[in-house]
Amino acid sequence: MIHSLFLINASGDIFLEKHWKSVVSRSVCDYFFEAQERASEPENVPPVIPTPHHYLISVLRHRIYFVAVIQSEVPPLFVIEFLHRVVDTFQDYFGVCTEAAIKDNVVVVYELLEEMLDNGFPLATESNILKELIKPPTILRTMVNTITGSTNVGEQLPTGQLSVVPWRRTGVKYTNNEAYFDVVEEIDAIIDKSGTYTFDPVTKLLSWDVGKINPQKLPSLKGSMSLQAGASKPDENPTFNIQFKIQQMAISGLKVNRLDMYGEKYKPFKGIKYMTKAGKFQVRT
Repeated sequence: MIHSLFLINASGDIFLEKHWKSVVSRSVCDYFFEAQERASEPENVPPVIPTPHHYLISVLRHRIYFVAVIQSEVPPLFVIEFLHRVVDTFQDYFGVCTEAAIKDNVVVVYELLEEMLDNGFPLATESNILKELIKPPTILRTMVNTITGSTNVGEQLPTGQLSVVPWRRTGVKYTNNEAYFDVVEEIDAIIDKSGTYTFDPVTKLLSWDVGKINPQKLPSLKGSMSLQAGASKPDENPTFNIQFKIQQMAISGLKVNRLDMYGEKYKPFKGIKYMTKAGKFQVRT
């Protein structure tokens, strides 16, 4: 599936490459650079770029392009999801996913990529399994490996690979047999309204405790905004970014009617927690 992976920085330099099947020349990235020049913003580079003999599928994370080279047609979202998983794994191992962090831990990076893909197909992508296969780097472990010539590769088969749930180790026991599931809803909206806001000039924040919410009559906030004394009037009305969370409530009215659990011998306690929070939420005055 995935033949090669190229990592390209913001300057257009290929600072890391990995090949699983045949070696693909760096010149294939010229098609990516051409698309990059035509894009008005770095985020506007097409995620899928066809070439005469390959497909280039890329994601942009932390100012680094992760470009996968494909020779046959595959679901693009499948490859994109894998590339995001690679970035998340690097960030989990190194704390940050930057060019400097990748170069400083280049041996671990190649070990991770070797385990995450087998002959170009995803194999181990769960952090729980990878951390048993490849130990996260530490200063002490790096010094010991430098002196002894050893590596971060584990010596035993990860227990997670023997579990029916890949992200959970086998033989895990808890003092309380409880299972909780979160139902989180995000509200993305732009609201045009005029109103009054009481504003704390010290904290620069507005706090509003609405108490218990009645679904039949939702709360509303109205007010007016006044400028600081002597300040000139702005050219246009300001826009406020709102952040809020409503615990134990799904604003859409979505409810979980039944929750079943299988594969466990004990009888667990099951609970559902609801929360509504702000997504991209703006108030235009």
